[in-house]
Amino acid sequence: MAEAAPRIIFLILLFAAVFTAGQAAWGLVRVAGTRRKVNRRLALAESVGSLADLVVELRKERGLDENGDSRILVRWFSDLVVRSGVSYQPRRWAVYAAGLALVSYLLVFLWTKNPLFGLAAAPLVGAGLPLMWLKFKAGARAKAVGLQLPNALEIIVRSLEAGHPVPTAIGLVGREMPDPLGTEFGMAGDEIAYGATLEQAIGRIADRCRHPDVDLFAATIRLQERSGGNLTGLLKMNAKAVRERHKMRLKIKAASGEGRASAIILTSAPFAVLAILQVASPHFYGDVIHEKTVQMGLMLLGGWMFIGNMVMRRMIDMRI
Repeated sequence: MAEAAPRIIFLILLFAAVFTAGQAAWGLVRVAGTRRKVNRRLALAESVGSLADLVVELRKERGLDENGDSRILVRWFSDLVVRSGVSYQPRRWAVYAAGLALVSYLLVFLWTKNPLFGLAAAPLVGAGLPLMWLKFKAGARAKAVGLQLPNALEIIVRSLEAGHPVPTAIGLVGREMPDPLGTEFGMAGDEIAYGATLEQAIGRIADRCRHPDVDLFAATIRLQERSGGNLTGLLKMNAKAVRERHKMRLKIKAASGEGRASAIILTSAPFAVLAILQVASPHFYGDVIHEKTVQMGLMLLGGWMFIGNMVMRRMIDMRI
């Protein structure tokens, strides 16, 4: 035991040193990433000649033309691209979609030896996966917007209390906050400097974000512009309302957590049992899978499971 004690102490110190070095490296990576996010629009401003060119370039990155209108003909796809915040690059997206479709066709054809199945899977994968990715990015961005908006409103309120004009307060948010709201408010500040009114610039933020809290902020600005009043006090109440709504969403998420867990378990259990049976007893379904009755029964069960999932989704999908 006496001989093992120095070795144990050495291993503990080695683990502590490696753990500390890992934390330091991770901290540096996070700080560098945050700085890149904050300075993304500022870096673009340095590479663009004038303010007008900056506004046009920022709009093009979101799939909009120089007037702020959509360049995409399909409205729902245009809204999805704008809400996702992904840089709009149609040629690159087309190449990625074609590559996914080709790979899915080859995999399905090699698995089934049937080219018709491959032709059916190719458009589903080539178009479905990019749309799912855009929807995931839009959801993550909406969540980040909801978390950042109260802090952005607090920055605007404190800037107004210090005597700054509203465009300066909005530009301060664009300089100090990371994406997504940093870029959104930075675009609004550039549009105001380019000639847009405050109501128009904030309304375009709401159109790009499509978030209920941002819609409330835009309605507050619109109300103050048309009827007057203390903008600082209105924004203070707005920030408080947004925070309370976020707390309510968290309470709803906690209250519906049991329902979501039950839905996941009930949905995954049949597939888990099927996978276990395929490994433990491959002939359990293999001998009768070609029977019409079995096929119809499995299709009926699959449809019934889909209906059950839709019902459970409606039960746990509570919104405010």
